[in-house]
Amino acid sequence: MPSHPPTADTVIAHTRRWLERAVIGLNLCPFAKAVHAKGQIRWVVSTATTPAQLLEELRAELLHLAHADPAAVDTTLLIHPQVLGDFLDFNDFLGDAQALVEDLDLEGVLQVASFHPDFQFGDAEADDITNATNRSPYPTLHLLREDSIERAVAAFPDPAFIYEANMATLRRLGPEGWARLMDDEDTAS
Repeated sequence: MPSHPPTADTVIAHTRRWLERAVIGLNLCPFAKAVHAKGQIRWVVSTATTPAQLLEELRAELLHLAHADPAAVDTTLLIHPQVLGDFLDFNDFLGDAQALVEDLDLEGVLQVASFHPDFQFGDAEADDITNATNRSPYPTLHLLREDSIERAVAAFPDPAFIYEANMATLRRLGPEGWARLMDDEDTAS
């Protein structure tokens, strides 16, 4: 591991590349393309080095998103490269994140989705390629507006199919294809 954390610009560049190549490029989330194209994603790189610091930053970002004009900021990616690198610790933190949403009376208004470099579904092996549906370059909390999700789901013919389609896409791509897709040297973006 490097002795110094990556710069915010590097973190955002890696995360943007993942969003464009994997999330949008593979259509893992059919709702992501529109907010990205409209510039409605708030990109925040956390400086937190402890879960407590991250929780305070999450509080600030939840409040920011709750009060922001949805036409300007529809969703936030809170990327935290210096804390919760261990997936099990990250997974445990999600309970604190949900409790914070409830404490702020934002349940039903905002929700927190999660992405992690070592994401693993509970019933999958660590090297199962389908885990890549939720694998990002850095631990990331995705803050979403509930009403935006509801509108997107209503416009999609069968939202339950997304999960199954994602698994099939990743199985076809395979580990080698995923590695090529995420390769820094690849100029496609």
